[in-house]
Amino acid sequence: MAAVAGSPPILQRWKRHLLVFLAVLGPGFITAMVDNDSGGILTYSQAGARWGYLPLWTLLPITLALIVSQEMCSRMGAVTGKGLSDLIREEFGLRVTFGIMALLVLANLTNVIAEFSGVAIALDLFGVSKFISVPIVAAFVWFLAVKGNYDRVEKIFLFACSIFVVYIIAGILIKPDWKQAMIYSVKPKLMLDGEYITMLIAMVGTTIAPWMQFYQQSAVVEKGITTKEYGESRVEVIVGCILTSVIAFFIIVACAGAYRDHPTNIDSAKDAALALKPFAQYAFLLFSAGLLNASVFAACILPLSTSYSVCEGLGFESGVNKRWNEAPIFYWLYTLLIVVSALIVITPGFQMVKMILLSQVLNGMLLPFILIFMILLINKHALMKEWVNPRVYNFVAWATVVIVIGMTMALTTISIIHRNDA
Repeated sequence: MAAVAGSPPILQRWKRHLLVFLAVLGPGFITAMVDNDSGGILTYSQAGARWGYLPLWTLLPITLALIVSQEMCSRMGAVTGKGLSDLIREEFGLRVTFGIMALLVLANLTNVIAEFSGVAIALDLFGVSKFISVPIVAAFVWFLAVKGNYDRVEKIFLFACSIFVVYIIAGILIKPDWKQAMIYSVKPKLMLDGEYITMLIAMVGTTIAPWMQFYQQSAVVEKGITTKEYGESRVEVIVGCILTSVIAFFIIVACAGAYRDHPTNIDSAKDAALALKPFAQYAFLLFSAGLLNASVFAACILPLSTSYSVCEGLGFESGVNKRWNEAPIFYWLYTLLIVVSALIVITPGFQMVKMILLSQVLNGMLLPFILIFMILLINKHALMKEWVNPRVYNFVAWATVVIVIGMTMALTTISIIHRNDA
């Protein structure tokens, strides 16, 4: 009888946790999933096509670093009720904030250009010219945020997250060598090769992008998540990060399987999709549809993230719940990023693939600086009180900073040596 009597409260407690989880679902999950954007898909495709299953080992440490960095931002947002750029301005001053915002806008502009490049590449697979696809998608992206509100926009983004399952299906249809995939997932392999190190930096940059930290924290604040709901919010952050890496795993595996007999540097995600065609027509279609979804999805998020960050950092009003006359700088910057990026992509002769890869490497190089500010902020007792970082989080975060800086220096050194030899 005691067990029966005790069951309803337990069920009610689980029900309450589930309801709170569903209520806070959004910021962490969306931020992690949009990480698999056009740049990410091309980077993972290139990794699989050129290096086979070799890069799979990087996903485990990258996932750990992603969980820690995203959880830190989510926690800061819930505890302080302020965005990351807002906290940087308050704690380190306007000059430092302005410099970071300038670098972030530059990096994010290349990212938004990369997303519209992904739209052009994806719809070109279905015979649609970029001169048609890019302007239409740009108009849709602009209309979504300017005419919507946070709740409505978030629901659309959550639906877009569900479409990423197509990459898991595509990877299975290719029938790769699962034994090799499992072995290289836990077998680290380092090489002093410029191309390999560039690929590693790009994988870090595309998985743990600087814009994610700013968007994650701003979204937590705008959704109104506090320390009371933070336990459930933390769970959705972790789930989103794990699923992001699962999708990355299947993209690498699919391309490793497609190029198993002739490893090569691919020119675009279009080549990756076409390489799947001889193995499975449905895999080709799913890969192409996933690329389009990822590109449109990220083309919505990245301008929003940039606008949030800049306006918070420089003290302007921001948020999709506000009207244009209430947050003009926010909406003008959002509009400018979309218009400029779309115009650059439809310029004849524009090298879309080079821009996509460049954007990911820039992300990887900028990331350590953003992480340093995050670590310093989250360890301030006056700011975070009992919510400061535990030691293990600090270890993972600082290790990520050191490793990315080390890889960047190694890449620079190798490039100089090769240039002198030439």
